[in-house]
Amino acid sequence: MKKKELQDKLDELKSDYVRIQSDLDKLVYVRGRASSAQEQLARIEDEIAEVYKKLEAFE
Repeated sequence: MKKKELQDKLDELKSDYVRIQSDLDKLVYVRGRASSAQEQLARIEDEIAEVYKKLEAFE
């Protein structure tokens, strides 16, 4: 992947993270099932970390 593609992917992941975090907040508020959202957040955190590692390789 090129650096620009990695930065775009990072932006996309961050956007997804914010959206899911908002959904999680709503689920917690209404005492819904939040485990799925928590799992998604953990997965996205791992993906973000991986993209940051790849970006560091360009610098």
